[in-house]
Amino acid sequence: MAEDIRHDAEKGFRTLLRCYKEMVYWHIRRIVVSHEDAQDATQETFVRVFRNITQYAGDSSLKAWIFRIATNEALRLCERRDSKSAMTIDETQAEGIGAKADAFFDNTDEVVARMQKAIQALPRKQQLAFNMRYYDEMSYREIAEATGSSEASVKVCYHVAKEKIKEHMTSNQL
Repeated sequence: MAEDIRHDAEKGFRTLLRCYKEMVYWHIRRIVVSHEDAQDATQETFVRVFRNITQYAGDSSLKAWIFRIATNEALRLCERRDSKSAMTIDETQAEGIGAKADAFFDNTDEVVARMQKAIQALPRKQQLAFNMRYYDEMSYREIAEATGSSEASVKVCYHVAKEKIKEHMTSNQL
């Protein structure tokens, strides 16, 4: 697909968007939470992909390369947002931002809302590893490529995250 973009930019980019836009949006959405922020970060991700496609060396999968750009863009947005806001994570979660309902996410399912809250409470590396493995169905290798980590580190982060989420879900049953 990278070659398609290099050969015919417009057609290749349309194909790239068709294949990855929704997947990238939801990946970013799980990081930034807000629909508007996710839309902005998704748009910026594809602008960066288009501008830098000639630098894609093919040493990782195209999906992992795109997810690395998307992850970095989402984290940049979180850093900007965090630097502008004096709220603590606890205050943010108390306001329900961790499981906020909107036209794209329905928090009426209590289990889903609790799981999202548990994921949001994880350290960032565990959160990324869990989301990419569980929701995006990426291999440990792809996650490692996308996050700039080792496969072993990703496996540990995923398994620790999974155990923390299980613990959160069972301890908050009633």
